[in-house]
Amino acid sequence: MDELDPVIHASARLRITAALATLPDGDRLAFPRLQELLEMTPGNLSTHLRKLEDAGYVEVTKAHQGRSPVTYLSLTARGRGAFETYTASLKKLLG
Repeated sequence: MDELDPVIHASARLRITAALATLPDGDRLAFPRLQELLEMTPGNLSTHLRKLEDAGYVEVTKAHQGRSPVTYLSLTARGRGAFETYTASLKKLLG
């Protein structure tokens, strides 16, 4: 039996990864939009994103729109692969 990835397995990180996995390869989502979709506080979302970024699953890109800073988030190829493995393992576990 495949072990479930502990980085993704935490509820908040699973929700983040699942949301980003719905984006086509190369697309990204602005931090406030992800926060709104998941109904998470900025601090909580940031904490979980850091864990995913440290694992190489999420790419965080900081940019500017005009004079305003904006943070974009996307799933890396490694993150997409980890999510696919996680969901396959979960399906196998559930039978």
